[in-house]
Amino acid sequence: MSQDASRIAVVHESYSFACMRCGHGWEQSYAIEHHTNAEGREFVRYVVEGRVVPSPLSRPACANCDGHLVRIMRPGRVSSARDASRARRPGHHWQLSDLLHPFQRR
Repeated sequence: MSQDASRIAVVHESYSFACMRCGHGWEQSYAIEHHTNAEGREFVRYVVEGRVVPSPLSRPACANCDGHLVRIMRPGRVSSARDASRARRPGHHWQLSDLLHPFQRR
């Protein structure tokens, strides 16, 4: 085991995303690896299914339209919007407005 590998702390985080351009919504879980290199500098790697990926907080891109106007929310927002949409309109897909409803002013 290398010195670097012995100094890894891993945290698991999940986020919900909604593209404000096309309305696509998705959720993703990340293993966030906190490393310390040989010089003592700390760095972070985001890992999804064994692949290192860019931080979802830096500049997320929509997998549907490749747009970068993406809202990041706490985990479960997309699935709860889908569930609520199905309960109200069986056979229909959720809408972006279902996801953003809690953010709208009354």
